[in-house]
Amino acid sequence: MRFMKTLSGLALSVATAPLLALSAAAQELPVIGKPVDGLLGFQPAATELAADIHWLDGMLNYVITAIVLFVMGLMIYCFLRFNRRANPKPATFTHNTPIEIAWTLIPIVILVGIFVYSLPVLFKQQEIPEGDLVIKVTGYQWYWGYEYVKDGVTPAEEGAEPVAFESFKLERDQLAQYGYQDSDYLLATDAAVVVPVGKTIVMQVTGADVIHSWTIPAFGVKQDAVPGRLAQLWFKADMEGVFFGQCSELCGKDHAYMPITVKVVSEAKYAEWLAKAKAGDVQLSSIAAPVAPVQVAANN
Repeated sequence: MRFMKTLSGLALSVATAPLLALSAAAQELPVIGKPVDGLLGFQPAATELAADIHWLDGMLNYVITAIVLFVMGLMIYCFLRFNRRANPKPATFTHNTPIEIAWTLIPIVILVGIFVYSLPVLFKQQEIPEGDLVIKVTGYQWYWGYEYVKDGVTPAEEGAEPVAFESFKLERDQLAQYGYQDSDYLLATDAAVVVPVGKTIVMQVTGADVIHSWTIPAFGVKQDAVPGRLAQLWFKADMEGVFFGQCSELCGKDHAYMPITVKVVSEAKYAEWLAKAKAGDVQLSSIAAPVAPVQVAANN
C-alpha cells in the first residue's frame, strides 16, 4: 500500500511538473469562477457573501425536502386510510379545531425560522461598508466601462486622473493572445477588473443607455445597472484567481456578448498593475495569465 501511494505521488508529480513550472514562470492565476462540465451546484464561494448564500440555500433545501416528504407521507396515508374500500362510511364533521390551529401555526413557525436566518444574509449584502477600493462600473450596449474612483492600496498621485478603461469580449482568434482557452469564449474580456485579495471592494453600478446587470456568481453579487441611478455592491475576495460573470439583465441584441472578467491578485501584483494602468496599460497578461479552471464543486 505504501509503495502504491509513493508510486502514485511520483506519477502525479511528473504529470503536474510542467504546469507548476509554467505557473511559476508566467505567474498564472487559477480560473475559479467558471462553469465546469459535469459538476453540479454553485461555483466555489470566493467571498463570505457567497458562502452565506450557499449555506442559506442548503438550509432551505433541507426545509423544503422535509415539507415535501411530510406532505407526501400525509397524502399517501389519507389515500390508504380514507379511500372508499377502507372507509365505506365517511365522517360527516366539517371542522377540526386542533388541526386548523396546527396547519396555521406550523407554517408561521417555519416562515419565521427562514426569516431569522435569511435576513442577516440580506443585510450583509445591502449594508455597504467603507471600501478599500471603489470602482465605478457603467454598462453600455454592449460592453462595460470601469473607473477606479478610490484606490486604498496604492494611493493615486495628487491631481492624477483615475484609472479608467473599457472592457470588451474577446473574439475566438484573440483568446490565445490574451492567455485564455477556447472554452473561455464569451467569458473572457480584453481588459479585466483587477483587485487585491482580502480587500473590501465597493462597486458603484450604473447604466449609460438601458438596464444592464453586473454579476459575479463566485462572489455572490448581482446589481442592476439602471441609467440615472448609482447603485452599489461590495465584496471581499478570499482567494486569488480569475472570476467570470456576464450581464444578467436583457439589454438588447448583443446582451449575450458583454462578459465580465475579474482578476484577484496579491497586493504586490495589484500595485504593479496599477502603476502600469496609470501609464495607460490596463492589461494584466504580463503579470498574471489564467490557467485551466480549478474543478471545485460547490458545497450545498
